[in-house]
Amino acid sequence: MNKRDIQLLYDYNRWANTRLLEAASKLTVEQLNRDLASSHGSVHGTLVHILSGEWIWLKRWQKESPKAMFSPADFPTLACVCAKWAEVEHEQMAFVRGVTEVSLKKMIAYENTLGETWRYPLQRMMQHLVNHSTYHRGQVTAMLRQLGAEPAATDFLVFLDVKPEYQFEPLSIFGEL
Repeated sequence: MNKRDIQLLYDYNRWANTRLLEAASKLTVEQLNRDLASSHGSVHGTLVHILSGEWIWLKRWQKESPKAMFSPADFPTLACVCAKWAEVEHEQMAFVRGVTEVSLKKMIAYENTLGETWRYPLQRMMQHLVNHSTYHRGQVTAMLRQLGAEPAATDFLVFLDVKPEYQFEPLSIFGEL
């Protein structure tokens, strides 16, 4: 995975998160906070978990090791979630724009919230975060359907369809596709 691939993934991730927040904004406060027996309870709880992941991994890339994830109580309204998300996303995208082919391959050590030390190349950590966010966006999509709300289409290929500037010549280790 190279710098261009990482930047594409993060442009996609930002687009998909924006669509998810727009879909969630159509819920009532009760729907947003209703416990749906999902891994993080409610739509609100899951959104805060996604946001927390985006934040904590950024901090780890910056050689900080936060001791705790965010709590839904830290962001009592969707407006609070969105405000913090915009702040984290701004800092995250500045970081993404600054990565180099060399920095992507550097090993980064961090301490997780349990106090365990782990080491991975930056590019793998960055791939993990997009995968993590995609997984939990899928959970929110299922919860939106449970609530009778319209989920957002956040597939990567939908992103490419609505953002044709991201469709470039395929580069493949197998030659022409």
